[in-house]
Amino acid sequence: MLDPNDNAVNIKTSAPDKKSYHHGDLRDALIEAGMRLLESRPAQELALREVAREVGVSATAVYRHFPDKISLLRAIAARGFALMGELQSQAAQTATGPAAFAAIGGGYVRFALRHPAIFRLMFSAAPQQDPFSRPLEELSGPMRLLRVQIAALLPPGLPESARKTAAIRAWSLVHGLAVLALDGMIPADDALIDAVITSAIAAL
Repeated sequence: MLDPNDNAVNIKTSAPDKKSYHHGDLRDALIEAGMRLLESRPAQELALREVAREVGVSATAVYRHFPDKISLLRAIAARGFALMGELQSQAAQTATGPAAFAAIGGGYVRFALRHPAIFRLMFSAAPQQDPFSRPLEELSGPMRLLRVQIAALLPPGLPESARKTAAIRAWSLVHGLAVLALDGMIPADDALIDAVITSAIAAL
């Protein structure tokens, strides 16, 4: 089964003292508080007042940074993508080529299994957009890693449409694995996840 300490990106678990906030720190503290709360419940059960209590501030203070719940959820989703990218980068630090690509894919699935509510939120609250239509320099986190790795693995003369197809195929694989495991349709087993990802990369 998955080891929660293996290449983990931790979400802070202690709420900071409200007296320590300076120049926008409260916004980050509210995002972190929301992420901590989502470790034990789905996003639809999260309330702004509960996040305020978690941090130790008034509801009015929350509304200065997040006028409504959806704005906070979108900020949490963005932070989730950043943390996923960190985990993927850490996983690939000691590998190159196909092994690095497999490690990045495994990091995607493992993040989802460690932070299921945040993972589901990332794809429901984030603004809908085509990450393959944007210039690479505008991307960060998982999407940038995916496109960089695809470019490194495939022959340089391939048309951009072929690279996009390969990237979507790889993304679909790891996203599907994550959802199947989260829904209990397949076991959340490291060996199985790695075997499926490795075999798919070999076919790619």
